[in-house]
Amino acid sequence: MVFRVGLTGGIASGKSTVSELFKDLGIEVIDADIIARELSQPGTAQYQLIVEYFGDEIVLADGQLNRPALRKLLFSDAKAKQQLEQILHPAIRQQLLQQAANAKSSYCILSIPLLIEANLQSCVDRILVVDVDSETQMLRLQNRDKLSTKEVTQHLAAQSNRAQRLQYADDIIDNSDAIEKLKFQVTQLHALYCQLAEAAEHESRSKS
Repeated sequence: MVFRVGLTGGIASGKSTVSELFKDLGIEVIDADIIARELSQPGTAQYQLIVEYFGDEIVLADGQLNRPALRKLLFSDAKAKQQLEQILHPAIRQQLLQQAANAKSSYCILSIPLLIEANLQSCVDRILVVDVDSETQMLRLQNRDKLSTKEVTQHLAAQSNRAQRLQYADDIIDNSDAIEKLKFQVTQLHALYCQLAEAAEHESRSKS
């Protein structure tokens, strides 16, 4: 299997920007958020389970899930959040591993915002955390999503805190500065991951 780098970080830390920079270097990025959205489309088994549990009030007229209403419910009801995770997380994990197994680049990035919270560390060979200080994170989130201070606090409380994420990190990208510095860090890590992927491939062949 291709060498797998798990990309994670707090909300509004810049994971999407980092993912795009790795894509520019020819690396496949497998996004857990995209998988979750696909799994919760009408017609899937997960969609049916979500509607059965949460009721028709979270379904729009066109059959799509009312995601803002569902998100609001999850912030106020820990049991509902746990239930949604039980419905989606096993299928997300399966898709992440399946897509990683089919990746063609020298290594692949698994972008998983809740990598730590969902205990998905075993899905990756190395963990890369995109890090910003809490003040910058809150400001970016408010500006990006037009949220109140209370809503920002709720979003941040739903994730592991900064110290917990950094504890699991093999590599850290500091995204508090200019885009040029971000590109430099990604380029440096790309070279490292190519070396690690080559070493892992060599070890795998020697064992077979």
